[in-house]
Amino acid sequence: MATMATRIIHTSIARDWREVYAFMADHEKMPLWASGLSSGLTRDGDEWVAPGPLGNARVRFAPDNDFGVVDHLVTLESGLKAHNALRVVPNGDGAEVMFTLLRQPDMSDEQFAADAAWVEKDLAALKSIMESDQESEQPAERTVHR
Repeated sequence: MATMATRIIHTSIARDWREVYAFMADHEKMPLWASGLSSGLTRDGDEWVAPGPLGNARVRFAPDNDFGVVDHLVTLESGLKAHNALRVVPNGDGAEVMFTLLRQPDMSDEQFAADAAWVEKDLAALKSIMESDQESEQPAERTVHR
């Protein structure tokens, strides 16, 4: 397969990167900001199941880690697999969240632009949640070793 076109979509969040990572890595909270998962996620062994218009997608997440990696592999019922590279890194006292959008084969310019706009909207929702009243929006405790 030829190398796919990519677009790195990112946002800065005025919150400690470890807190952002803990929130992002809590898979049960992903539907709060990742609109493609708005129907929710159900755990099934090492994977999660996300219902959607194309059937149930199976999602396998990177294990908890110290590097801010929230990558996930989505497998559609058709067998199509999409690797979603999602990272959070320190940016001063805050965080930088980056999603690498890969242009899938046979995807039109319009579809690629629409996917990018969708990711931008999701990252804006994440930013809004994380920067809102931090007292009431504290993410669940997760251990991040440093």
